[in-house]
Amino acid sequence: MNLYLVRHGATEWSEAGRHTSVTDLPLLPAGEEAAKRLAPRLAGIEFGQVLVSPRVRARRTAELAGFPDAVVDEDLVEWDYGEYEGITSAQIRERDPDWTIWDGVTPGGESAAQVAARLDRVVARVRDTPGDTLVFAHGHCLRALAARWLGEPVRLGRFLILGTATLSVLGDDRGQPAIETWNAASLDS
Repeated sequence: MNLYLVRHGATEWSEAGRHTSVTDLPLLPAGEEAAKRLAPRLAGIEFGQVLVSPRVRARRTAELAGFPDAVVDEDLVEWDYGEYEGITSAQIRERDPDWTIWDGVTPGGESAAQVAARLDRVVARVRDTPGDTLVFAHGHCLRALAARWLGEPVRLGRFLILGTATLSVLGDDRGQPAIETWNAASLDS
C-alpha cells in the first residue's frame, strides 16, 4: 500500500509566501497548468480511494489532475494559522523572532498536537483501505502527514520541503513506514 500526496497548484498567496489555511483562493493560471501536468503521471494507477481537502485550490487541482470525484476529507485542511492567516513568516517573526509553525504558538490557530490528531485519522483511514490512496491537500498539512505516516512528531515536517503541484509517495520498506519519493515534479524524478 502506498500513499500518494499531491500539493495543490500555485495560488497568489502560495507564490507570495503568505500562510493560507481558511482563505479559499483559486489557483493561478500557472497553478492550473501544473495541475493538468499531473494527470498523465497519475493515469493508470489504481487507487483504493482518492481524498481531497475541502478547499477550492485542492479540489481544483484534483479535478485538473483527473480526479473530479475525489472524496472531501475535512481532516486534510491546511494547518489553521489563526491570527497569522495571510501573512508571511518574515512578518510573523517581526512579532515573534523565534516562531515556526512546527513548534511555535499560533494565536487563534491549531497546535501541532491538534494537527497530529486529525492527520492520525487520515493515516488510519489510509491503512484501513485496501490498495493505494491518493491525497490532494496543502503544504504544511502534507509535510505533517508524512511525519505522522512515519510515526514521527509533526515537527519532522520542517525538514520536508514541498513545492506546489508536486508528487510524493509514502510506503513501507519491509514493514517500516518509509518515504519512497518526495517533492517530485514527476514520479520519474
